[in-house]
Amino acid sequence: MESERFLRVRIALRNCGRNNTENTDRDTAGGYDGLRNALKMTPREVIEEIGKSGFRERSGNGFPVAEKWRLCLDASGSEKYVICNAAEGDPDSLIPRTLLEEDPWSVLEGMLIGAYAIGATVGWIYIDAGYRAAINRGKAALNQMEGLGLLGNRILDSKFSFRVEMREAPSNLACGDETFLINAMEDRKTLPFVCSSRLPIYGLGGKPTLVHNTETWTHVSAILQKGADWYANYGTDQCRGTKVFTLLGKMTHPGLIEVPMGTTLRQIVYGIGGGVPEGEDLKAVRVGGPTGGYLPAGSLDLPMDYEHLSESGALMGSGTLIVINDEACIVDHVKRSLSVIQGESCGKCVFCREGTMQMAEILSDIADGRGRSGDIELLIELSEGLKKGSQCDLGREASNPVLTMIKYFGEELGAHIKEKRCTAQVCTMK
Repeated sequence: MESERFLRVRIALRNCGRNNTENTDRDTAGGYDGLRNALKMTPREVIEEIGKSGFRERSGNGFPVAEKWRLCLDASGSEKYVICNAAEGDPDSLIPRTLLEEDPWSVLEGMLIGAYAIGATVGWIYIDAGYRAAINRGKAALNQMEGLGLLGNRILDSKFSFRVEMREAPSNLACGDETFLINAMEDRKTLPFVCSSRLPIYGLGGKPTLVHNTETWTHVSAILQKGADWYANYGTDQCRGTKVFTLLGKMTHPGLIEVPMGTTLRQIVYGIGGGVPEGEDLKAVRVGGPTGGYLPAGSLDLPMDYEHLSESGALMGSGTLIVINDEACIVDHVKRSLSVIQGESCGKCVFCREGTMQMAEILSDIADGRGRSGDIELLIELSEGLKKGSQCDLGREASNPVLTMIKYFGEELGAHIKEKRCTAQVCTMK
């Protein structure tokens, strides 16, 4: 029972399903204690508390949050900004929408704490325009917090002032990369910067800008509410805390879950998700959204943290887990992943623009029975080019589905090419 309780701990989702989202005339559970605690500390002490917790961003490769905050705090310039990225680009992810629909207060509290820590006075929530309920409830929460003196000038009678606005992004805009987001918010063409490493020193308007996704901000408010030691009690030595996942596909119990970092894929798929329906067999799990990797059933004991996923060829990414049964074709699945990636590619990099197109064409030929000897080698060569020549994470990670298919499902891929046979009888094989 104790292990089951630990497995189901909720930090980011702590208030989801408990708040009355239609009634905004009240505090959330905790009463903004995280912000009150932060205002009793110096900005650098707040950053030290975040660092002590071992908290890493809940996006990308899990960059240490405290280190990012120190860069912003120490950056020159009197004007600094804070952004919540709620337009990450994975069409399957339920995380940003759910958090802003169910608990916008915790997201905003996290942004306030981050703004105080780095000395920012203005912030934005950049949100997918299709998330209408999240937008409406987020705006209602903003109005409520302004009325409570939690936004605006001299917050809670301190010297700290901060205001937040919501800005709508075109639906399905690929804003997982911060440089995309910065250009989009400046109404420029949504292309990545050449030197993305300049962020967060050089961000919106050329000024220091702290960007985190929605889930990251909710963890921030929890850490300052209950303390770094409490938070560090969950997860692993390298990855503290919890992670939210969207469970989809051939599962008995799909939905949104939260588990400590390091929880195995088996515990998630079978212990919480109930496994595949009776009479079916698990074939693979796609981990990390369209640019994630396809892991076989033999990987079920893999701990879900940044390092182990990277070693396996997958990534944490958007936190989407799609369970695939034995009736599906991996070649067909990878082909569809590439189609989504192509739709999100800005086209700036030749490697990404042309490489993803060529990989998609090769996979289409393989699925149609026109696969040729040397196709696998060509896919690997194109993948290497994408990783070396793309300027943003979308392009650098676009080959993950292809490489994991080759690594773990080579026999099935070989049957398509050499025998002109789809073992799952999904591909047309004309």
